Amino acid sequence: MRFLFDSNTWQEIFGSIGKNRTRTIITVIGVLWGILIYIVLSGAAKGLDNGFEKQFQNVAMNSMFTWAQSTSMPYKGFKTGRQLQLKLNDGVLLKNRIPEIQYIAPRNVKGIFGGSPAQIIRSGKSGNYAVYGDYPISTKIATKKIYDGGRFINDEDIDGARKVCVIGERTQKDLFESDENPIGGYIRIDNVFFQVVGVHKFTPGGGFESDSDIYIPFTTFKKLYNTGENVGWFAIAAYDDADVIKVEENVKAVLKTIHNVNPKDERAIGSFNLGEIFNRIVGFAKGLTFMSLVVGIATILAGVIGIGNILLISVKERTKELGVRRALGATPKEVRSLIILESVFLTMLAGVMGIVLGAGVLSLINNLTQGMDFPYANPTVPIPYVLGALALMVVLGTLIGLIPAQRAVSIKPIDALREE
Repeated sequence: MRFLFDSNTWQEIFGSIGKNRTRTIITVIGVLWGILIYIVLSGAAKGLDNGFEKQFQNVAMNSMFTWAQSTSMPYKGFKTGRQLQLKLNDGVLLKNRIPEIQYIAPRNVKGIFGGSPAQIIRSGKSGNYAVYGDYPISTKIATKKIYDGGRFINDEDIDGARKVCVIGERTQKDLFESDENPIGGYIRIDNVFFQVVGVHKFTPGGGFESDSDIYIPFTTFKKLYNTGENVGWFAIAAYDDADVIKVEENVKAVLKTIHNVNPKDERAIGSFNLGEIFNRIVGFAKGLTFMSLVVGIATILAGVIGIGNILLISVKERTKELGVRRALGATPKEVRSLIILESVFLTMLAGVMGIVLGAGVLSLINNLTQGMDFPYANPTVPIPYVLGALALMVVLGTLIGLIPAQRAVSIKPIDALREE
């Protein structure tokens, strides 16, 4: 250990590096480039992963949405082009027949998908906004952030078909004064009075929903617009360990059976599988991380081999010097340690420089991507990954240093003194 802190040791190392300055710099750049590639690509993959997690943080990752369309094939006496209609009982059957479903929420809306929005009036102010009929369980699939003092729809609202609503931020600004608390106030939805029980905070990335949407109990929506047992679409969340693609296939198969649809009819039941998309994104990010690992290790290995070659040249050029050291009493262990230490030092120097530069590049990328619509956030590399890369470089530096070190030890003092 004293060998490491001996000033003569480091003087010899820096002297050796100085004699081969150009070759050493070029070789060090090779190792530096490898760790830089690894840090930047791994951080970029993590930034992509973070961005999509942030984009969909309010929606269950294993979720999907399904709705009815028109048939494209005749079946059991029904003609092509029959318009299907989902019913409330469909949700019960889906939950009973498909055990992988964790939550299922029937939803209705007025003002989206071609329908005219509802007219909302309050104290001489009015506007047209989309109105959703929802169950409380919908928040298990897509979280609604409610401002303090308010709440979302609850089971009592559903059971009593209460005339209560949750309004959006823009709806509040349009209909209420800036210093006025909307909670407890009343608005008219298509000439029916509703009490405001909450204001939801809009979060981008939630599909077709906006900051002006109004949510009312599903049962109240049914009475207000006379929709009966009709359902616009089902929002479904599967368990975390479920295959969401298989769940989607099962959902469609069950709905086709319920509504007498040809099993081969691909148009009759529409769906959007958010879980499948998210899994693809995660797979892409993992692939990018793996690629960065392979490319980084390959480049680092090439650079470390270059360092070994430089040291072999250095040992060759210092044959006489090493011979003198051996003649004066230097042990093979001391000579070997000197060469290995030089190899590890150069490798670590390149690694630390590469990590610092990589962190700088990721910081620049983070600053450039701030405020962009593209889902990208906080590109970073976990500390264990960085420490693992440094540990790998120490191991590689030690192993590659053994070759020139053994060459130096094998030099006989008498042969070295004859070297011109």
